[in-house]
Amino acid sequence: MCFDQSIRGMVSRVEELIRLSLCLLLCGSSVHAQTQTLESHTIQETEASTLHPRTAGLSNADVPHDRQLPGYISGTVMDRAGAVAVGAQVQLSRADQSPPREILSGDNGQFSFANLPPGPFQVTVGAEGFETQVVSGVLRPGQTYIMPEIRLPVATVVTAVRVERTTEDVAQAQIQEQEKQRVLGFIPNFYVSYVPDAAPLAPRQKFELAWKTTIDPFTFVGIGALAGVQQATDDFEGYGQGAQGYAKRFSAAYADAIAATYIGSAILPSLLKQDPRYFYKGAGSARSRFLYAITRVVICKGDNKRWQPNYSGILGGFAAGGISSLYYPKTGHDRAGLIFQNTLIRFGESAFENVLQEFVVRKLTPRLKRRPPAQP
Repeated sequence: MCFDQSIRGMVSRVEELIRLSLCLLLCGSSVHAQTQTLESHTIQETEASTLHPRTAGLSNADVPHDRQLPGYISGTVMDRAGAVAVGAQVQLSRADQSPPREILSGDNGQFSFANLPPGPFQVTVGAEGFETQVVSGVLRPGQTYIMPEIRLPVATVVTAVRVERTTEDVAQAQIQEQEKQRVLGFIPNFYVSYVPDAAPLAPRQKFELAWKTTIDPFTFVGIGALAGVQQATDDFEGYGQGAQGYAKRFSAAYADAIAATYIGSAILPSLLKQDPRYFYKGAGSARSRFLYAITRVVICKGDNKRWQPNYSGILGGFAAGGISSLYYPKTGHDRAGLIFQNTLIRFGESAFENVLQEFVVRKLTPRLKRRPPAQP
């Protein structure tokens, strides 16, 4: 009885030992598996942290450009005819504000830039004698960007030519404007300048002005009227009356106009370098303008733009009077005294005409360009 109880007690202890061993065995396997799993995750995270310490846990799209693979850009520079352009200056600029890089194209016209971060870029190509070309693009990570052929057209040479008008050109333009000056729209008034600092006339222009004055239609009308008055008052009775007498008076008066105009306004002014025109003053008191007008008979402006004695006008008046004595009929008066008398009369007429120019004529001349008057 006691023996049976002892055996059952031993069997019971063995079963407990077996269950305990199975329990320990199962628990140990689970712990080992969990340990291996934890170690595997730890190793993967450690490797990821080691490869990309700043980007662990980020996707490829979140990785900045400066951590991506560099690229490469190359190209060929040629001229418009297809020949390679050696030594062309190639500049690479980037949008990230990094300093531009510059190189020269090689013997085969090629150029290249290596180790470039991805992103937008601009290539500027220039060479002496050619127009500058600019090409833009976008470089991707690790890309080898081969640019199309860059052809440089020949530069268009623009030469700036400064054309300055000569003094004669300026004077010609002023003469053309003077020839449009007509009192009341039809009476020629060519020998008056409303430009205070007018350009001096060349000899050719002085003769041109004299010619246009003597052939102007109104000149013939005025001389015809003068000859008619002389015919009516029987001046120069030696010419007689009738058509023949009128023709002689008309011819003599026209000869006077030609001689006075050419000698006093063209020949002598060209030889003595003086200006035959009257220069409108238009400023100052009435007294100063009146004195200015009457004294212009004996004072004129030289081609050097300085005032000087009017030798041309004075000598021209006496010369014209002497020539007129050759074709006017003889009278009982002393011929030399008559020439002197007639010359003084012409000077008085010129002074009166100048006064009219200063105070009246300008107001009666239509379409006259307004300019500031000369300073007093």
